Amino acid sequence: MRIVVKIVKWLLGLVVLAIAALFAWLYFAPPELIRVGSGYSAKIVCSNVFIAGRDADDVLAVDVQAPGHPLLRLMRVSVDKEKGTVSAGLFGVFGRTVAVARDGLGCAAVPDGNIAAAKTITGAALTPAPPPEALWPEGDRLDPSQNPEIADILDDAALTGSGMRAVVAVKNGRIVAERYGAGFSQKTPLLGWSMTKTVNAAIVGTVVKDGKMAVANQGLFGSWKADGRAAISLADMMAMSSGLEFNEDYGDVADVTRMLYLEPDMAVFAESKPLTGDVGKVFSYSSGTAVMLSRLWQDAIGDKDKALAWPRVALFNPLGMQSAVLEADEHGTFVGSSYLYATARDWARFGLFLLQDGVWNGKEILPAGFVGWMREQAPTTKVYGKGQLWIEAPGDEESPGAGVAAGLPGDTYWMEGHDGQTVAIIPSEKLVVVRLGLTPAKLGYRPQTMVAALVKALH
Repeated sequence: MRIVVKIVKWLLGLVVLAIAALFAWLYFAPPELIRVGSGYSAKIVCSNVFIAGRDADDVLAVDVQAPGHPLLRLMRVSVDKEKGTVSAGLFGVFGRTVAVARDGLGCAAVPDGNIAAAKTITGAALTPAPPPEALWPEGDRLDPSQNPEIADILDDAALTGSGMRAVVAVKNGRIVAERYGAGFSQKTPLLGWSMTKTVNAAIVGTVVKDGKMAVANQGLFGSWKADGRAAISLADMMAMSSGLEFNEDYGDVADVTRMLYLEPDMAVFAESKPLTGDVGKVFSYSSGTAVMLSRLWQDAIGDKDKALAWPRVALFNPLGMQSAVLEADEHGTFVGSSYLYATARDWARFGLFLLQDGVWNGKEILPAGFVGWMREQAPTTKVYGKGQLWIEAPGDEESPGAGVAAGLPGDTYWMEGHDGQTVAIIPSEKLVVVRLGLTPAKLGYRPQTMVAALVKALH
């Protein structure tokens, strides 16, 4: 009997040691997947709390845990509004990552823990609200359509889609209708995810217009000049045809999630990727490319503070996009791939700006013909334009032309982002339709049905 007791005690001791070793491993050397999950949780909660003014618990449950990886359901967050920080970790303990809020730049994940250094980087402040009596887009007063067919379309949940947070329709330069999901309004800044890429491309255009960049530029980074990457042009990067390696799979620890949540300097990470294809010959959608574009235009401007203020001074303020916050990484590179928050009305302002070929109130913000060039078919694909936007509707990437078959005019082009963010721009109809929400791709929602219905009703 004593031997049995000793064996049991010995086994229990092994179990305790194993558990202690597991806890020590998770605490001191957590797997990258846990660190990605904590970085994502901290960053999304931070942005929504400090930019959008939303409740942290609601953001964690609805935006982070419900639609995401099962591991995210075990994440816990802690918000310090006084310090402007959000920390997150598995059970609140393992793989902890902190995100910090910074003036004018929203939030940044701080994967290396250097919070003090990250907090020293700030951007341009938001501008005062427009006069309330001015009609949109100069102000925020609306003259909505009285067409009941429009109301029926935007009240149809099947057309606006599960998880819809905002729909705004702009016809002939004025908002004619809008709808908001529960808990959201015209004042709520919403994340555009990859629609940010198109805005970033427009910022590139402002720097080109200023004479500091040219789309034909090559030898873009010093580390590229000694190998085949020297042949990559700015135009190749804009068209997602650089030939660089980059894994855009969000389901696990891939290049894109590593860049966004584990790397303090995202551009340096993306810049280090080797060539895996011929330059200018293969289409490969890459968030790393968009972040490198940010680094390139910021470097072209030269002065760091001037570059951090550039999006607001050169684009957002002229367009009246006063809610817009383009976030930067820990080292101050704008995350031009993913992180622009703006109200639905401000996303609509940007869509109208593209519709007007980069002109606002009679002033050329972008070089003449630049928007036309952006929406030209890229030489390596039939679905993407030369300037970080889509010329096919969401879900039609594998069947070019399907958007026209669905009833959309042939000149329709799109901004698209993760989880159901879209802006449809239709020059022939002088129509812009913004649709924002939390609608994972697995739900199969396609906004072109709603847009086609609005085209018909507003024609």
